[in-house]
Amino acid sequence: MSEPGTTEPSAPEPAGAPAAAGEPITVSENAAKRIAFLRDQEGNPDVMLRVTVLGGGCSGFQYNFGFDTQSSDDDVRVERGGITVVTDSMSLLYLAGSEIDYVEDMIGAAFTIKNPNATAECSCGNSFTVG
Repeated sequence: MSEPGTTEPSAPEPAGAPAAAGEPITVSENAAKRIAFLRDQEGNPDVMLRVTVLGGGCSGFQYNFGFDTQSSDDDVRVERGGITVVTDSMSLLYLAGSEIDYVEDMIGAAFTIKNPNATAECSCGNSFTVG
């Protein structure tokens, strides 16, 4: 127990714990597990999930997910539970504050993005508008 006015050192973040506050984007536990599974299927421990925002789609912008083994100087890296997600600085303008999740339901399974910057989304969830 610490004295009043002092703090005890915090324990290291366990794998699967929520991303630290202040991260530019966060990765859910389900997404981290699925990325790790897919990375292991690739057989390459250097594989990262790259998330980009492209012009297009039915709402103006669309999310693009892919695997990459390299990052560039303008990439932002987010790590969680032993996996890495990267995005470029231009895409981050549209993704800031977002959470990447992996959802399985009766229709199928997919990575999704909960984006606080989106003012509208299409019904598929892959296309969005910013206001």
